[in-house]
Amino acid sequence: MTFSTVRDGYFNPPPETRSLRRTEPLTRMEFADGHLGWLVTGYSAARAVLADARFSARGELKHPPVPRAATLDEAPAAPPGMFIQHDDPEHQRYRKLLVGQFTVRRMRLLTEWIEKITAERLDEMERLGSPSDLFEHFALPIPSLVICELLGVPYADRATFQHHTHVWSSFGESTEDVTAAFLELGAYLGGLVRLKRTAPADDILSGLIAADPDLTDEELTSIAFLLLVAGHETTANQLALGTFALLEHPDQLAALRADPSLIEGAVEESLRYLSIVHHGPTRAALEDVEIEGTLIKEGEVVMVSLAAANRDPERFPDPESFDVTRRAAGHLGFGHGIHQCLGQQLARIELRVGFTALLERFPGLRLACPPEEIRLRHDMQVYGVYALPVAW
Repeated sequence: MTFSTVRDGYFNPPPETRSLRRTEPLTRMEFADGHLGWLVTGYSAARAVLADARFSARGELKHPPVPRAATLDEAPAAPPGMFIQHDDPEHQRYRKLLVGQFTVRRMRLLTEWIEKITAERLDEMERLGSPSDLFEHFALPIPSLVICELLGVPYADRATFQHHTHVWSSFGESTEDVTAAFLELGAYLGGLVRLKRTAPADDILSGLIAADPDLTDEELTSIAFLLLVAGHETTANQLALGTFALLEHPDQLAALRADPSLIEGAVEESLRYLSIVHHGPTRAALEDVEIEGTLIKEGEVVMVSLAAANRDPERFPDPESFDVTRRAAGHLGFGHGIHQCLGQQLARIELRVGFTALLERFPGLRLACPPEEIRLRHDMQVYGVYALPVAW
């Protein structure tokens, strides 16, 4: 089979992966370049692959799950600092440095900052009046402001990095446009790195430079690229799509309004239920490995469908239901193993604060258009909405 990113309805995994999960938690899959590898749809098999050091995250060993621009299909070796495509010990070196930057003090200050900017965005929505695009005026600005604060990026430059990120993340852009976006964003971040060397501030890039002066500009630029892209694209779409899901499940919205203490569980359930990463993580077998009775041969690439694995009934009872009272701990929304999302606690704070403040401010929040008119991001690496018109 080949892999599709077209979801079933608004919130469900593609129908093919859902049916496969019930019959074959590992199945043969043809990658976009013709490579014959494996698709993992079962929860236990997904955890096994992602936790096994015999599977490599190195970019040059992988194959593209879906067609993309030609330069990206060639899978070159990841540059220094692009730690999500490195194995240990290189990966652990970068990760340890970054973990050291997410201090208790910084997370406390960021929580206060997130609460402040969330209130400001809601003030702006009220000023603009009902109806309003929740994605443009709320879901996207909050994580964008946060990542700008973390990296020391001027928020005035947000249109530039949001445009380049969008082009780089799209499945349908040309090779020339994707390459240009990648190079221009890299040049912008390279300039930022050089600025931090001469004028350090209280941000992650300055902290990394102080912690390890031997880090090269190339390494720091790659780290900044990863943090910038992952730090606003994913959370923005999770916040918008999670709001969409709540509005389309009025019983769950009512339960959360009636008992705001459910918010942490609701955040975890939204991460499980929506699983906004379309495809991946992908791993390449460094040797023959047997997973749940299936032999994966050396050199074969395995792609994990987090969306399908998070709907596995052997792990989550009644998995097709969106239930804010569910204990969804253990979901794979942030991946698993050594490459599990580094910024997951920050994302949880943004989601918890964002959902709570939004529902408190607008008790009558509702969609401002029929749900079938909402344009969904089937054509991007991260699933979500292009706009979410709401009224109150």
